Amino acid sequence: MKAFTPRRALLLSLAAALITIAMKTGAWWLTGSIGYLSDALESVVNLAGAGFALWMVSFARQPADDDHQYGHGKAEYFSAAFEGGLIFIAALLILLTAGERLLNPQPIGDLGVGTLLSVGASLVNFLVARVLLQVGRVHRSLALEADARHLMADVWTTAGVVCGVGLAGATGWSWLDPVVAGAVALNILREGWELMRRSIDGLMDRTLSDADVAAIERALGEASPPGCFHAKLTTRAAGAVHFAHVELCVPGDWTVADAHAVADTLERAVQERTGTRLSTHLEPIPSTAARSTAAGPA
Repeated sequence: MKAFTPRRALLLSLAAALITIAMKTGAWWLTGSIGYLSDALESVVNLAGAGFALWMVSFARQPADDDHQYGHGKAEYFSAAFEGGLIFIAALLILLTAGERLLNPQPIGDLGVGTLLSVGASLVNFLVARVLLQVGRVHRSLALEADARHLMADVWTTAGVVCGVGLAGATGWSWLDPVVAGAVALNILREGWELMRRSIDGLMDRTLSDADVAAIERALGEASPPGCFHAKLTTRAAGAVHFAHVELCVPGDWTVADAHAVADTLERAVQERTGTRLSTHLEPIPSTAARSTAAGPA
């Protein structure tokens, strides 16, 4: 996946959304199934979500400026929130349409070609979701991961719709079609809520994962010279950019130049080994305590 940048991955997602909209709309037109219509509407959400994600990812990777001195990384969280909002709207539309069809049932049309189109569209979404998820993890992009998880939810949605519509066609129970569409809408609502929750977490400066914090701790421990230690490590993420702050405790009789050199060494070590931007605050250790720390336990 090295050839894929976040921008290229999202362009791929946009292309996939256009293809799946055409295929799923064809499936709905051929069958008249409200379940297939609900599936097509979710692909429209995929298109809007991928377009907004592309915009936000491009904006998030702009360098820091005078007005945004820590960069623009949090823009990715707006993408996840926007996509979550679109999912809610699509789910409500599906529920309204399914309710109307449940009150006024209609027979299902020919399922053959329509079902093949829907399954083909699901395969496209599955392959693109795998690409987005891997690229998102490599580049630590919430926008890409959100888009990938939404596409995977779409895959499972299509599987449910195909099963429901197939049962309705086989049994003649037309009410199964809108019932399955309603279940799809509830699943979409759940996915939308998860995206909204993650975007709120990001905007609220949620701490890094336990694995990320442990990697920073290891880098600090390995790079710290004898007589120094660190305390009060705090972390946060701003989109793809990770930040950490730590108190660096150095012997009180060190010169400012000596302490500054150690701080620079630790900041470089953490950046190189974990990709996290570390800032340090120097705290003096009384000379007796420093000697005790350097000597180690008796």
